[in-house]
Amino acid sequence: MLLDGSDWRKYFDAMERDAWRLETHPVCTMPQEEEAIRRFRAGEPVTAADTAAWTERLEGYRRTGRTVGRVHVITRPLTEYLRFEFAHYRHNVGAGEDVRILDLTDQENPGLPGQDFWIFDDSRVVLMNYRSDGTQINREVLDGDPRPYLEWKQLALARSVPFLEYVESMGE
Repeated sequence: MLLDGSDWRKYFDAMERDAWRLETHPVCTMPQEEEAIRRFRAGEPVTAADTAAWTERLEGYRRTGRTVGRVHVITRPLTEYLRFEFAHYRHNVGAGEDVRILDLTDQENPGLPGQDFWIFDDSRVVLMNYRSDGTQINREVLDGDPRPYLEWKQLALARSVPFLEYVESMGE
């Protein structure tokens, strides 16, 4: 089953306890971000208003006892898109998202897939499918065993560091 638009939002919002993402792509091409990226390129800071739609959702999840987290697997130097995303992450963390970074610049991949995914309540997986240029193809509900995704989640969490700790250690 593919999820788009309001179906994706409903699926996401139906989580009972938590949503967690493994993010692996250094570039995502999202039409809804074009204007924000243009402003970022022009040197304008990412503001709370730029992230309000997501941070308001995060705050709503937190008020109902639900959590959202992610590990973003990266290598340096950061792409322009990752720098843009890092500017967003500061606001996400402030709204309660557990954003973590796994920097593989000086280490081998510990066995994580190159597939982005969300896992909801440790039981439902949605594969985030992208073209090589970072354009999202679709969101696909996994019809199969979520256990490998749970193992990758635990591995990524064990090897990553909190976002703010990472940027402070890098002098960002």
